[in-house]
Amino acid sequence: MEKNCIFCKIANKEIPAGIIYSDEEIIAFNDINPQAPVHIIIIPRKHIEKTSDITDADTKLVGKLVFAAQRLAKDKKISDSGYRLVFNCNKDAGQAVFHIHLHLLGGRRLSWPPG
Repeated sequence: MEKNCIFCKIANKEIPAGIIYSDEEIIAFNDINPQAPVHIIIIPRKHIEKTSDITDADTKLVGKLVFAAQRLAKDKKISDSGYRLVFNCNKDAGQAVFHIHLHLLGGRRLSWPPG
């Protein structure tokens, strides 16, 4: 855990969040600034600053993030119509919180390119 990381604080229940899924390794919660009708943030409890810091030892954990997104998309009834999964890596890509997190977006038609 990083002392000043907002996502670590959410994972440790030091800061309230609209948590919609939680297990021993990951947590999912609604984004406070949603960019689509469904906008869920999925994080590992383990602090990894950015996707370029993921190691071989983290691959199963990152796979769990994607699998959780798949299940949440089904739960939110956006699986059939479509959804987007986004990892931002570093400032130029729009990463604002330096703790890896997967955005699950859906519930409307999403344009391309995204940014």
